[in-house]
Amino acid sequence: MPLNTPGGALRRAPALESRARLVLALLTLFGTVLLGPAATAASADPSYTPISGAGSTWAENAVDEWRRDVTQYGMRISYSGTGSSDGRRQFLNGTVDFAVSDIPFQTHPTDGSAPENPASGSYAYMPIVAGGTVFMYHLTVGGKAVTNLRLSGDVVTKIFTGVVKFWDDPVIKADNPGLQLPHRSIVPVVRSDGSGSTAQFTMWMADQHKALWNAYCGKVGRAGACGATSNYPTLSGMIAQSGDLGVAGYVAQGYGEGAIGYVNYSYALNAHFPVAKILNHAGYYTEPTPQNVAVSLLKAKINTNKDSPDYLTQQLGAVYTDTDRRNYPLSSYSYMILPLKVQGTFTATKGKTLGAFSYYFMCQGQQQAPSLGYSPLPINLVQAGLDQIRRIPGVQTQSIDIKHCNNPTFSPDGHNRLAQTAPYPKPCDRQGAAPCLTGTGGATNASAGGGKGGSNATS
Repeated sequence: MPLNTPGGALRRAPALESRARLVLALLTLFGTVLLGPAATAASADPSYTPISGAGSTWAENAVDEWRRDVTQYGMRISYSGTGSSDGRRQFLNGTVDFAVSDIPFQTHPTDGSAPENPASGSYAYMPIVAGGTVFMYHLTVGGKAVTNLRLSGDVVTKIFTGVVKFWDDPVIKADNPGLQLPHRSIVPVVRSDGSGSTAQFTMWMADQHKALWNAYCGKVGRAGACGATSNYPTLSGMIAQSGDLGVAGYVAQGYGEGAIGYVNYSYALNAHFPVAKILNHAGYYTEPTPQNVAVSLLKAKINTNKDSPDYLTQQLGAVYTDTDRRNYPLSSYSYMILPLKVQGTFTATKGKTLGAFSYYFMCQGQQQAPSLGYSPLPINLVQAGLDQIRRIPGVQTQSIDIKHCNNPTFSPDGHNRLAQTAPYPKPCDRQGAAPCLTGTGGATNASAGGGKGGSNATS
C-alpha cells in the first residue's frame, strides 16, 4: 500500500492483525489451561455490569484490543480515547469508572494549569502496558518514501520548537550522511488536547534539552511556566490534532507531505508509516521495538512505597540517559487509575467487571502487546498490578499462577526475557555511519533516500 494512500493509511497492519487473531484464538482454546479455575468462572458468568473508562490515546490500541477480547466472557467495556488529561478529569468528576493516563494526577503542575486534587485513598495507579513515543513522518524523494530517517534529540527539539524549518537543514543531514533529503518545509504536528503523549515528550525535552525548551517557552509567552506540560504551546506553522489517531491521520494523508508528529509506536505500525530512529546516549539510533523498550525500562525508577499515593508511578530520567546501545530514550509505561471507593458512577457491581477485565489484561492480555506495537510488563509490575486489583471494591479475587500468564518478558530466573534477548543495533545505526537501507516502524521497505548502510551484522 502506498504510504500516502488516503483512507487506507490507518488500517491495522495485516501481519499484526493476523497475529492478534491467532493469539486470541489460542487464548480462547486454552484459557482454562493458562489460568485454571479463574478462566472457567469468567467464561461462565453472564452477570457482568457494563463499565466505562476514558483517557489515554497512547495506550488506546492496547485497551481496545483487550476490551474486544473480553466480550467472549460477557464483559462490556466502553472506552473513550479523549486524552490523559480528560480521562483524569472525568475520573475526578465521577463520570467514568476508570481512567487511563500516561502520567499521574498533576497535584503540583509546573505549567500554570490548575492542580488536580483527587481525594486521598480514592484511587490507585496500575501500570498496564509499556511502549515508545515516536516521531512518525511523511517524506518522499521523487515520489517514493524516505523510510530510514534518523534524528538526534537536539534536532527533534529544534524541529518542535521552530528552530529547524526545512528537511534538508544541515543538522538533519549530519544525522543522515548520504541520505537524499528534499528542500521542503517541516510541518510539526502536535496534540490539540491535554495529552499524556505531550507530557512525556515535553518532560524529555525539559530534562534533556532544557535550554532549547526554555527558550521556546519564553518565545510563546510561557516563560517560567512550561517545563513538562500536557498542553503543547504552538507556533505558527504547526498543526494541532486531537488524539494520537488525529496526529497519525494528518501525517498519513497526501496533504501531510513534510509533516512529522509524535504518537505511540502502534499508530505508525497500523498506518504503515516510518518513524525516525532516535539517537541514544550510547551513540546509536534506535526505534522502540518491544525488545528495545524492555531494555530501556530496566532503568525506570518505580515508586515502591505502598504508602505513597504515587505508588507504582515512574521516573524516567535514567531511561533518557541509559548507555545501553539498544536503549530507546522515549520509552515509558501507561497507567490505569483504579477506584478504591464506591464513588460517582462506580459501584461494587461494576467493581466485579473492572476486576475481571483487569485480571485479563494483566495476565493474558500482555501476550498480545508485541503484536500491537507495545512491550509487555515485566513480572514485578504484573505482580504489583495483581495486588492492586484486589483493592477494587466488589472485585472477585482470582488466584492466578503468574507463571502461566505466558508473558514474553517472564523467565525462570526472574529476569526480563525480552531485555535479555534483545538484539544489538547494526553498525549502520551508529552515529556517523550512513543510515541503514531498511525502513522503520510500519514501513520497513528500502528507503528512497538511499544511504550506504545496511549491514545485517550487529555491533
